[in-house]
Amino acid sequence: MLEIKHTLCPSCSVGCGINVVSQDGDVVGTYSYKRHQINEGKNCLNGRNSIEIYKNKLEVSDIEKIIDEVSNELKSNDANKITVVCSGNNSVEEAEMIKNFAELNNFNIAFYADNFVNLNDDIASYDEIENASKVIVIGDVVYENPLIGRKIVHAKKNGANIFSYAPEKTVTANVSDEIADSIESLINKLDDDSVVVYSKIESSDDLEKIVEAIANSNCKSLPVFSKCNSKGVSKIIDAKSKEDMIELLDNTDVLLIFNDDLVAEIDYDYKSISKIITFVPCSNSTSDISTIVVPIKTWLETDGSYVNAMGLSQSFENVVESENLSEIEIIEKIQNKL
Repeated sequence: MLEIKHTLCPSCSVGCGINVVSQDGDVVGTYSYKRHQINEGKNCLNGRNSIEIYKNKLEVSDIEKIIDEVSNELKSNDANKITVVCSGNNSVEEAEMIKNFAELNNFNIAFYADNFVNLNDDIASYDEIENASKVIVIGDVVYENPLIGRKIVHAKKNGANIFSYAPEKTVTANVSDEIADSIESLINKLDDDSVVVYSKIESSDDLEKIVEAIANSNCKSLPVFSKCNSKGVSKIIDAKSKEDMIELLDNTDVLLIFNDDLVAEIDYDYKSISKIITFVPCSNSTSDISTIVVPIKTWLETDGSYVNAMGLSQSFENVVESENLSEIEIIEKIQNKL
């Protein structure tokens, strides 16, 4: 029997709707959700391939034994040397649970969101990008986030000037009227008619300059996160810079990472940490070096809510039934053993 269910794409923070197609209970593909308010029937390649997370999910052998191992590690270490890392891949409900778990046990809590910290509150909507007279783009948004890239292209067709900056050659550069050679020269283009869209800023100093310039010019901005709910999690847990994350890792003996691939994002000597415990739906660079790997439900098997880049909260329901435990259920079981 063919079945189609609606959900949200987990591939980035744009917040697109997606249809998941199942045949006799087996997920076989995706196609665009034409009535969804964000993408209106269009999905990028990452969205179309997002079911690969489900298709490559970890098999669960003895979850109760794994939970016992995690609990024993936590009980045998000092709380101030245990760090819990939340992720933009977590739903709002999961992030709240993770925060409560860390605070209840006096563990350190951390959240990393593309090195974006202390951001401006005046967020641009996707329509405001399309209707802007000047769009400042930092990072390859047109390539990496095609649905927002489409708004930038529409703005250009409507007569907007597009200015961009990235350390390397980008697809965004192909639609730009001018390519800046530095962050400083790009900042000089800002005025109150500008909309700034950025997806990747390596330097904390550069981010600070951009945030300050946006505030001084009284324009709107849109940080585009690499993960679906970084905006939502940032309302629950303050995001840390890369430098602050490294400082915290230096003082960590036991590291719990929830649905994230920290190894792929932050260059660090993870061998210096005694125990790494990773909660993931499928293998990644972090699980490959972890002491304990805890399989969790994939996004297709869970429900909850995400907040997209422009601040819109959206709920989603599971599209596949699963006997595996969710992050929330696993945390509850661990807490009961502490």
